Amino acid sequence: MDLRVLLVDDSQTTRRVLSAIVNSRWTVCGVAENGKSALKQFRALKPDLVVLDLGMPDIDGLEVGRQIHAIDPNIPLVLFTLSDPWSLASAARNAGICRVISKSEAWKLLDSIEEIVSESGALPAPAKPAAQSRAKSKSAVR
Repeated sequence: MDLRVLLVDDSQTTRRVLSAIVNSRWTVCGVAENGKSALKQFRALKPDLVVLDLGMPDIDGLEVGRQIHAIDPNIPLVLFTLSDPWSLASAARNAGICRVISKSEAWKLLDSIEEIVSESGALPAPAKPAAQSRAKSKSAVR
């Protein structure tokens, strides 16, 4: 089983870049450009994890996180923001968000998702890249 991720960001460029990065290890099951769309897609798609932007034009990421957490408190939520993660930590925790990652440190996103997956035995493990799987198969044959 593959991890299904919902990406929420009002920037089309950010959604595209995040989709490419996340799709390198898992499956992006949906993208949303605002909070209302995120809630609608969350209900319809039932993702395993949600990555939320903080500043959106309709509902901010903290409130979207609160509402998603109220629907299903078992779904990990990651806040991916330009704002200072340390100043948001308490508010994020209160909203049911398990990680806050700065967009200026985007490389931490995949590692954080991996940590969340490993901490929760209920979530699916990341898929191994095909080339890596083939290499292991060949070495086992030798």
